[in-house]
Amino acid sequence: MDSTLTRIAAPFPLTHTLLFNHPHSSPSLICFFSRRTHSKRLFNSNCKLENSKRNAHDDNVVLDEKAYEAERLRLDAQARDSMAETSKREMETSSEDEPKAWKWVIRKRIWDLMEARNIAQNPRPVHHRIPNFVGASAAAKMLSGLEVFLDASCVKVNPDSPQKQVRFLTLSGGKKLLTPQPRLRTGFFSILESHMLSPSTINEACTSVGVAKNGRPIGLDEKIKVDLIVIGSVAVDPKTGARLGKGEGFAELEYGMLRYMGAIDDSTPVVTSVHDCQLVEDIPVEKLLIHDVPVDIICTPDQVIFTNTNIPKPQGIYWDKLSPEKLAQIRILRELKSRIERETGQKLPCGPSEKLPPTAQRRRK
Repeated sequence: MDSTLTRIAAPFPLTHTLLFNHPHSSPSLICFFSRRTHSKRLFNSNCKLENSKRNAHDDNVVLDEKAYEAERLRLDAQARDSMAETSKREMETSSEDEPKAWKWVIRKRIWDLMEARNIAQNPRPVHHRIPNFVGASAAAKMLSGLEVFLDASCVKVNPDSPQKQVRFLTLSGGKKLLTPQPRLRTGFFSILESHMLSPSTINEACTSVGVAKNGRPIGLDEKIKVDLIVIGSVAVDPKTGARLGKGEGFAELEYGMLRYMGAIDDSTPVVTSVHDCQLVEDIPVEKLLIHDVPVDIICTPDQVIFTNTNIPKPQGIYWDKLSPEKLAQIRILRELKSRIERETGQKLPCGPSEKLPPTAQRRRK
């Protein structure tokens, strides 16, 4: 399965086909807004956007930034604690040959190395994160020089810290930025465009709070063509394009939903930006799962690597791999599952149970 390693600039095919479109209502989001006509703040996890064009720029709402960020950080901390427990349990109870244990071994090695060599940047520690790294901006600059980036009109970028500069270069370059809500827990994807922003707010728009304030939430029926996917990684193999994320599977879910929307296909290039120390050669391709997303191009602070990967890309969401707990936490997935079951008249399978971090606590006004 190993692919030929190419480290020189080369054109990348950009052929896309819209696969299917379906009717869909806008997803609900946790709201941290206050009415301008009232001083009382709202915290309502049942708050719904009436349509996909309503956002924090509306005349009637103002984002409560402190509440939004505090809740995001609280949930992130809980998620990391849960993943730490999961990784410890799976490494202690499984052999390194089993599907989950060997991934945690590689992740831990990279996280430990980055902390030990002080390659890591805030937020720290980098364990159970897509690690921010020294030289992330240089890697982003490498990425911005790629032909696939220069030719792209719409770029999907993950919301993690090491890709913040990629998001900035996407917006400042006049491109459309598609970015997911963190862990998909408050909604789905949001779109940002430079004409929606002032020069002074572009940098803010590259943060989670900035996306909530300035982005336009979309639903599964949005007719959008994504020209390039930028994805975060913990480890990646430059010879095969095999990639490991932080272990929660959200990159795979996002990819699968974009496939369902017809926004991407097999030809859509997938790029990751990492530090050179995150390049590994011990990800066994034969042990990857069907939903694991390979990368076509790797950008580090010092080099660009075209992996010419032969690993098949996922064709959608693999419901038999999706636990009932994760499905219960992500509204957009539940809506998609219900829609497919209505349209096909068949019940979709469900994956095995697993322990997951808690969702936002529901509070009433």
